[in-house]
Amino acid sequence: MKKQIIVSGFQPTGNFHVGNYLGAIKNLVDLQNSGKYEMYIFIADLHALTGNKKPEELREQIMKNAAEFISAGIDPKKTTLFVQSDIQEHAELAWIFNCVTPISELYRMTQFKDKSVRQEKNINTGLLTYPVLQAADILLYHGNTVPVGQDQVQHVELTRDVAKWFNNKFPSSSAGKSEFFEEPKALLTAVPKVMSLLEPEKKMSKSLGEGHVIELGDEPEIIEKKLKRAVTATEGGVKAPGVENLLLLLKNFADEKVYNEFVKVEKAGNIRYGDLKMELAKVISNYFADFRAKRKDLLANPKKLQAILTAGAKKAKPVAEKTMKEVRKMIGLK
Repeated sequence: MKKQIIVSGFQPTGNFHVGNYLGAIKNLVDLQNSGKYEMYIFIADLHALTGNKKPEELREQIMKNAAEFISAGIDPKKTTLFVQSDIQEHAELAWIFNCVTPISELYRMTQFKDKSVRQEKNINTGLLTYPVLQAADILLYHGNTVPVGQDQVQHVELTRDVAKWFNNKFPSSSAGKSEFFEEPKALLTAVPKVMSLLEPEKKMSKSLGEGHVIELGDEPEIIEKKLKRAVTATEGGVKAPGVENLLLLLKNFADEKVYNEFVKVEKAGNIRYGDLKMELAKVISNYFADFRAKRKDLLANPKKLQAILTAGAKKAKPVAEKTMKEVRKMIGLK
């Protein structure tokens, strides 16, 4: 039986934090290790150009995120791991998809509206056409399974629409297929929504500031310092977003027995939040101890890291070239 194809990309906007890990990366590692999928994971540096990073910062972050993927469990022997811009076909297919996508559909995308607010001094065309490049990222490898959270389902739906618009405009005669691009499906999994340490009504994000996130590479003393400042509540037994967030993290990183004990004393109203923070700092530090060591080793060996990314691009390139060769023929370009 042919494996389903998973394609997933991450912008190199910052170091990975526990929200990224629990919300996406851990799930990707599990999917990879299941052996049921053909996996393509890429660092979306072309997407990052819509932001405000300086060139030297972008280059450095690409390497950091590559090291972090591998350190978190993405195995280059099982998963094709590469940098988006190393495969020029992403941009070429995106332009072709631009030419079949109604602009009105792009103005409806919530991410464009959100990002326009966040970077109001840099509302560029790339922010608007960003979802079309996402569609190209997926369909270039004939991805048919896209693991996403609920907030990304709209992008998968647009990718399905793009595939449909292309197939309708350019009917395929390739290998007896009536539709060249399969419409991918969103793979929704129950993932925890981790909130900011300092503003627990907001999703954990590096854009809020260093103190709002726990990075996977943070040293134990940094984790402890950040958690000491985390918002909780004035007293136990009161439903507070900050407390719920810390307990959520404890549930995912601590033993069940430890978690249940803290839930019990919190409900009883006699929890000591200092104890909760100290325990959480300890279990998160221990959980990512191997990650920190692997990340440090990889970043100290940039040639080794670059060789892994180059090998990944060499695996992805023939697949992308084959798709584009057929696409060009279908649309009348060669």
